[in-house]
Amino acid sequence: MSNLDPAPTEATCGGRSDVATAPVRELLIGRDVVLGGPRGLTVTRTLPHRDRRMVGAWCFVDHYGPEDIGSGGPGGMRVPPHPHIGLQTVSWLVRGEVLHRDSLGSEQLIRPGQLNLMTAGVGISHAEESPADRTPILHGAQLWVALPAGERAVAPAFAHHGDLPVVARDGLTVTVLMGTLEDATSPARTYTPLVGAEVLIGGDGGTLALRPDFEYAVLAFEDGPVVDGEPVPAGGLVYLGTGRTELPLTGAGRTLVLGGEPFEEQIVMWWNFVGRSHDDIVAARADWEAGRGFGTVTGFDGAPLHAPELPTTPLKPRGRTR
Repeated sequence: MSNLDPAPTEATCGGRSDVATAPVRELLIGRDVVLGGPRGLTVTRTLPHRDRRMVGAWCFVDHYGPEDIGSGGPGGMRVPPHPHIGLQTVSWLVRGEVLHRDSLGSEQLIRPGQLNLMTAGVGISHAEESPADRTPILHGAQLWVALPAGERAVAPAFAHHGDLPVVARDGLTVTVLMGTLEDATSPARTYTPLVGAEVLIGGDGGTLALRPDFEYAVLAFEDGPVVDGEPVPAGGLVYLGTGRTELPLTGAGRTLVLGGEPFEEQIVMWWNFVGRSHDDIVAARADWEAGRGFGTVTGFDGAPLHAPELPTTPLKPRGRTR
């Protein structure tokens, strides 16, 4: 998925010095962003946030729906071909379907319970849209993972994981998207120590075992989940810091648990690019506008996106929080 903001602000992240070194509880409420123009799909963006830019290597979180997009014809998600560098895109659905196409020639429909994972590396382009033959409700999340410096120029890749590990115990059903949680490990490739898992809370809830060296956050897909004793509204992201060995989840509803070893590097994130300097972003933008380095997406009925104009002041890597 693209950041379709026509005038994206610099999202600057990284640096270990101001990472919380003990458990905290910070509720982050996102802002609404419309994808694809004024009549496009509205998403709630909680990362990057004005108060916290990253959770481990997770650097971008969009939650969308549930939204009635009809059972056919126009509407729903429609994100034209656009570029990425230096990151992985992670697509997860609760309801509905999304069709992915990329410049490697991949064409993959994703449904609930499946993972689409695209590694941009040195450069890739892709498009996403709701298929014409679709169910009427769309609900899901799109996330980015920043690649570390030593891996950010890897060859681009795409993987679809239709069979992910599931652990059910007490009142929790855990599906592991990436990394390891509750002794279950996803087949998805990661480049830094991290975890992403959908946790469905039912009954009296339960407790997740955590790594104290990871920082964690929990996204609520709907009203009802109670995280560490506090309710989290639909679309809200509660940041939990480091130093936890367990996390109580009660109430009822579906959540996304994100965690990882605090990302020590400073990064510059602008539009759909993750780099380390202003020059990285300038070069990537110039390559995209010149039609080089990102390949071509075939099968999408529409023109690629143009990159927005760069800001007049240089982009600078900064700390994880303002």
